[in-house]
Amino acid sequence: MFYRFFHKKPLPNPTSESAKQQLPRTISLTQLTLVGVGSTLGTGIFFAMAETVPIAGPAVIISFLLAAITGGLTALCYAEVSSALPVSGASYTFTYITMGEGAAVLVAACLLLEWGIAGAAVAVGWSTYLNQLIEMVTGSAIPEMWRTPPLLSDVEGLEFGGTGVVNLPAIAVVWLCTLLLLRGSQESARLNAWLTITKVSILLLFVAMSLTVFRIEHFAPFMPFGISGVSAAAAIIFFSFVGLDSVVNASEEAINPQKNIPRAICTALLIVTTVYVLVAVSGLGVQTYDQFVGVGGALPAILMRATESPATAIMLATGAVISIFSVTFLTLFGQARIYFAMARDGLLPKCLARTDPKTHCPKAGTLLAGLAITPLAGFFPSHVLWAMVSLGTLMVFIAVAISLILLRQRKHTPPEFRVPLYPATPIISIAACIYLIANLSGTVFTLFLLWLSLALLFYAAFGQRGAHKLAQHQGSMAT
Repeated sequence: MFYRFFHKKPLPNPTSESAKQQLPRTISLTQLTLVGVGSTLGTGIFFAMAETVPIAGPAVIISFLLAAITGGLTALCYAEVSSALPVSGASYTFTYITMGEGAAVLVAACLLLEWGIAGAAVAVGWSTYLNQLIEMVTGSAIPEMWRTPPLLSDVEGLEFGGTGVVNLPAIAVVWLCTLLLLRGSQESARLNAWLTITKVSILLLFVAMSLTVFRIEHFAPFMPFGISGVSAAAAIIFFSFVGLDSVVNASEEAINPQKNIPRAICTALLIVTTVYVLVAVSGLGVQTYDQFVGVGGALPAILMRATESPATAIMLATGAVISIFSVTFLTLFGQARIYFAMARDGLLPKCLARTDPKTHCPKAGTLLAGLAITPLAGFFPSHVLWAMVSLGTLMVFIAVAISLILLRQRKHTPPEFRVPLYPATPIISIAACIYLIANLSGTVFTLFLLWLSLALLFYAAFGQRGAHKLAQHQGSMAT
């Protein structure tokens, strides 16, 4: 049934037919770094505080650092592997080369889970902040039936019974981002750069304003729910770092990727972690941990409490709308590149591997990404999906660390960047990911296994036959 499951893709050959389908290299180091910052910064800090401070208390700062350390260990592994293999598809391609086609399909399923569900959930969050901003400015809200989904969620799962019909703003932002991405990678990178700079500036302004009323007594008791609360919060917070692999997804479009990919990953991680910790510390200095429940944990509400000025809350809500827009933008960017790489390998229809002759954008893949996210954004609530995003991302990170170990064993040409303290770094990275996975719920694992089963069925029915036909075609061309 799975006759190609362990078939490995050869190391990149610049003279091969697939190499001729490469995307043009137009993204600079600065733009690449801002892709990493833009796709990571904003997702967690605008959503995670209300979810994690009530279960970890002020020790949520440690939770952020634990998640950052796990992300940092994996970032080092990403840096070396992507420096050695600067091609589109990121961890999917790395796994294909080192572990085989079947494992690569499972990793691709995790990536699509990460980018697809994250993109939808972020779009739903964008809708919430947009409504909050409109209400602050005009006093009127978007009608509830057009901004809330028909499905309700709790820790047990999903059920019908919501007051809404469809979340129109969430769908609108998905397609606005999709249309902008169709303009091409260079234009997309420039837009993301401006959005990211604006986002960082607004968050730093939040920190500065919050520190004017900072009270150290809000940090006592520091760990009211013990180490279990810190661990549970870290597992949830981990989705705040899912955007780092967007840098690797742009490998094939990066200028001088062997040097710039590692630099961009490490710089983006440092910037994101610094801003996250600053915002968390300053927010906790404004109010006690039990005031972070629900709307009280939103950054505009915290700033309103700190400054007692509606104008500052409006400013931050505006920043949230900009920030979350850029994250949705980049989740679609990453998803389209995964489709492109899989189609180029014959695992998806070949139309997804074609690029527009004018914009050099994988047009069909970008449109498919928008179509895939639309129903999730329009009809599902966001918070039940974040744990699925974390699990998918952690599994991808484990695959990258294993790929690094296997690539070293193949004695591939030494890359520009090499992981320090090898093999301890990838081994510790795997252990840290497993530790965070252990803190997720059983329901999440059930849904995750169902998704992987569907991916394997698709691979057995279509994917491996397409890959086999492509291999035969390339073999005949070579002879």
